[in-house]
Amino acid sequence: MGKNKLTKFSELSELENTYQNYDVKNPELINFEGDVVEMKGRWNELHFKNDQPIVVELACGGGEYTVAMARSIPNRNYIGVDIKGARIWKGAKIAKSENLTNAAFLRTRIEQLNLFFGEQEISEIWITFPDPFLKHSKSNRRLTSPFFLNIYKPLLKKGGFINLKTDSPTLYNYTLEIIQQEKLNLIYEKDNIYTDELYTEELHFKTYYEKMHLKNSRTIKFIRYTL
Repeated sequence: MGKNKLTKFSELSELENTYQNYDVKNPELINFEGDVVEMKGRWNELHFKNDQPIVVELACGGGEYTVAMARSIPNRNYIGVDIKGARIWKGAKIAKSENLTNAAFLRTRIEQLNLFFGEQEISEIWITFPDPFLKHSKSNRRLTSPFFLNIYKPLLKKGGFINLKTDSPTLYNYTLEIIQQEKLNLIYEKDNIYTDELYTEELHFKTYYEKMHLKNSRTIKFIRYTL
């Protein structure tokens, strides 16, 4: 492991806005003080200290989208989730430096969300430019697959949105097929969001990867639906 990564891991463990599950076989959350904490169903009570809706960004990477949403929409609480500590370090550091008290980060596998969130604790989910897993044999690893939808369902408030923003035609079309197959409620879909006025405020935010995709003339797609 490189020295830079070790430095980031060390700094990440000292950030009050970040919780980490180091060991998938031992699903405990560790806070910045090194204590085991029980956050399931208690994020607003224990961390945010308010009753605002909780929005979760899955596979948040460097946390750019989580930070942008928290910065622009202060009346909601945002939690970026990723397994890579060296990635979320960046977003967590920015959120701390800007005193974004409505932004937090959770380092864990998405398969383990139900261990760290209570029933109907999440108001909305954002999935921004995830790995599309282009091989059909890996389609169950896509974050909009039935496998993951079954994880989200008990955690998401009734009528809570799932939002997918992607440049991948494969993931976009697959998600539409799953929505139809599972008889879910499609709210909005657009295969090129920049041909019209943007559907929702959050679509204005661009990650590093989206800027690269646009520079390479790829179209950005968006789907909003409920379970």
